[in-house]
Amino acid sequence: MKNQEKGLTRIINATKYSQKGLIAAWKHEAAFRQETILLLIFGIISFFLNVTALERLAMISSLILVIIVELLNSAIEAAVDRVGSEYNELSGRAKDIASAAVFLSICLSVLTWICILYF
Repeated sequence: MKNQEKGLTRIINATKYSQKGLIAAWKHEAAFRQETILLLIFGIISFFLNVTALERLAMISSLILVIIVELLNSAIEAAVDRVGSEYNELSGRAKDIASAAVFLSICLSVLTWICILYF
């Protein structure tokens, strides 16, 4: 049976695994890099806009959601690619669905910004 870490040790190790994941995503995933740079740019821009703190939170949160969904998409793609490089309908479907999730999160982010800035 695997050693079950508890308490602070588990939290420290989980943080290290998360850090490794972010580094891997930055190194291997162009979309993650692009979306992270956009998060930083638009996050900074949001502080110069005449919006409430809650609106700013919604704007930045919508951008962070894109990053989260992109990480999940990248994980699904890596797992599917690990299984094999030959075409498989289910593998293709899994990748397409994960990509659609990224697309919808981007749409939500754009809609959030438009609603806050123009309505």
